[in-house]
Amino acid sequence: MKNKLEKYNCPLGRTLAVIGGKYKVMIIWFLYQKKVLRYGELQKIIEGITPKMLTSQLRELEEDKIIIRKVYPVVPPHVEYSLTDRGESLIPILLEMKKWGELF
Repeated sequence: MKNKLEKYNCPLGRTLAVIGGKYKVMIIWFLYQKKVLRYGELQKIIEGITPKMLTSQLRELEEDKIIIRKVYPVVPPHVEYSLTDRGESLIPILLEMKKWGELF
């Protein structure tokens, strides 16, 4: 199967394909701040996100190797999310976006 990013001939398009959308940047930001978060914690701190959307965004970020999903073999299931090195490499960009947003 062809890599989903191969269809973009522009690096900016590839970047937006990975982090674009309403909630992905927020998920990355909160994982940067907290280092490790559980699903329920993410749902509480991301205002307005539905369970379906959170699950979808987490799956896409995991698929793109931006986050790691660690499952502990306990009942009920215990799942934690954290940033990969690739995810951490986005932090300087997000810090610049934060600075820009503070101008308003």
